[in-house]
Amino acid sequence: MTDAQGFADFFYTSQDGLRLHARLYGAEAGHEDTARRGNRPVVCLPGLTRNARDFHELALQLANDVENPRRIICFDYRGRGQSAYDPTWQNYNVGMEAADVIAGLDALGVTEAAFVGTSRGGLIIHVLAMMRPALIKAVVLNDIGPVIETAGLAHIRSYLENAPRPVDFTDAVQIQKAVHGEAFPALSDTDWHRFVHAIYRNEAGVPVADYDPALLNTVLAMDLTQPLPDLWPQFEALASVPVLTIRGANSRLLSAETVDDMQRRHPHFAAVTVEGQGHAPLPETGNLPATIAGLLREAQTKASAVKG
Repeated sequence: MTDAQGFADFFYTSQDGLRLHARLYGAEAGHEDTARRGNRPVVCLPGLTRNARDFHELALQLANDVENPRRIICFDYRGRGQSAYDPTWQNYNVGMEAADVIAGLDALGVTEAAFVGTSRGGLIIHVLAMMRPALIKAVVLNDIGPVIETAGLAHIRSYLENAPRPVDFTDAVQIQKAVHGEAFPALSDTDWHRFVHAIYRNEAGVPVADYDPALLNTVLAMDLTQPLPDLWPQFEALASVPVLTIRGANSRLLSAETVDDMQRRHPHFAAVTVEGQGHAPLPETGNLPATIAGLLREAQTKASAVKG
């Protein structure tokens, strides 16, 4: 049942027996209206150490859109948020997480959807394009593409290795501003507080990073002295669906050159640059909700025209 916060918790079991979690928005009255209007659900996939809370504000806006209400499904990967931790840290990989997303969508009876992926979530979308291409009908890639800059990964690894532990949420805001403030001058105090409450869970007033600490092993195992393999074949598997790429103007992970190359290779591609934000832009800020909603409407209209 949807609670006063606007979502319902959904738990399901992975193929290897872990209890996993997602948030469902627009799952009751809104879902009826969504089905009547033929609007596809939207699947939101967060970054490496992030969770479903990252998409709360965006999900509320999309689910409660008066003209185009949608069902929104926001996943916690294994080892994050309310999903169970995996005793084998090597299972924290994009292939396994893509399989977990498929298992969740199968449990919900979702056969096609639009996808919004931030960072790691965008990589999972690339893998889904090969594993279950019929699922994907529109894509939003938030500060991620087929080529990942090693400088950006090095920055992420350095932060995760040396992340200080805040004593309270005020301290947590100051820590995040100290680490990320230079790349995110556009964020307001309200944005920073919302950002912090998405990253940390509240344990009796003490912020605790809401992921399995063993997840750091996956980052430490990367050889950042060598370029990472690109995902151009996977990206090109998305050629039949509209793709919107969002890039933070101060991003270290996604280069402007890669976005230009994506534009050249994809026939239904659009890109926006978010000034004053780095990796990765907050999807609920500025004009991003309206831009994302516009892509969803466009994809739905084209699909209806083809069927009609």
